[in-house]
Parts: sequence; C-alpha cells; structure tokens
Amino acid sequence: MDLTSFVDYYELLQVSPNADEETIQRVFRHLAKRYHPDHHDSPDVERFRRLVEAHRVLTDPESRAGYDAQHHEYWNRKWKLVSESGDGAAFDQDRDMRERMLSLFYVQRRRSMALPGLGEYEVARLMRTPLELVEFHIWYLRAKGWLERLESGMLAISAAGVDQVERGRLKLSHERLLEAHGTGNAGAASPQSGVEELERAT
Repeated sequence: MDLTSFVDYYELLQVSPNADEETIQRVFRHLAKRYHPDHHDSPDVERFRRLVEAHRVLTDPESRAGYDAQHHEYWNRKWKLVSESGDGAAFDQDRDMRERMLSLFYVQRRRSMALPGLGEYEVARLMRTPLELVEFHIWYLRAKGWLERLESGMLAISAAGVDQVERGRLKLSHERLLEAHGTGNAGAASPQSGVEELERAT
C-alpha cells in the first residue's frame, strides 16, 4: 500500500471508523452541501469529489469491509513509521548498515578490479536485508558519489567511496584483503567471501 496515495475516508468525513451508516449519511449531507461546486462561499470541486467517493464506499457494506481492512493496514504502517522515527537506535543501525555496505563494495573492487560490481538483489541477499531498505541505502551512497553505476548495470565503489571507507569509522584489515587478493585467482573470488572478510574485519 502506498501511504502517500491512501485517502482516509473517515478522517475526510470527520467521523469515527465505528460510525454507523446514519451518522455517515448525516455528516456527508452537511459536508457535501458546504463544499458543493455550486456553493457560493466555499466551493471545492476536488474535496466534493472525494466526499462523494467516501460516501459511496462507506455506505456499501461490502465495499466498506474491504476498505476497513486497508484502513487498518494503513494505520498500522503509520504507527510503525512514527515508532521508527522516534527510535534513535534505528538511525544508528542505518548508518552502520551503510558503512558495512560500502565496505562490501570496497572489498569486492579490491579483490577483483576486472569484476568490481554487485547488483542490488545480490547485496540484499548477502547483507540479509530487505531489498527496499537496500535500495534506500544505495540511493544515499550514490547521491554522495560513493557508488557508481557501471556499464554492465552493476554498482561499484567509486574513488570517493574508497576514500570514505579508509577515513571512516569501520576499520578494514588491509592485510587480510591483500592476503585474499594474493591467492592467484582474485577475479573468481565470490562476493560471499568478501562479506566474510568484512565481518571478520569489523
């Protein structure tokens, strides 16, 4: 469900979700008269249209039952959003996730200059993180100029990203990276092994 496009018909009609049909009818008539396009003092065509739609949905038992399920989900997600916005630990976790993700791209390029890129789905799987959250962090890292999109469509760390990793709080063990790179088959190294190195180093 898109939180930005969902319309709370109960809020629009200024009634409780538990309001009976008689209450909805009464409030609708009052608001529809007030915002009707022909009203001289306060016409509002768009609001009138939404009021009519809200009335149609909430006065039909079957339509209202379906809408109430969506309404319940909408407010559950809104309350979760508010809870997360007040959780300072969540912001710390996001920052840590971005640092780990950027370091993962660092390890991948350090191990294989021929194949330096990773895809979003691959990163989500390796980081054990939902794709939607990975996309948010990738947007940030790209906006900062720390990741770049390759011609292959994959993502790779940029020179600015390398600088950020090396001056950041995450401490990578360059000795381990060099040791792994010296196996003689760096180009075939798997991203999973890069994650293991990153986890050992952090």
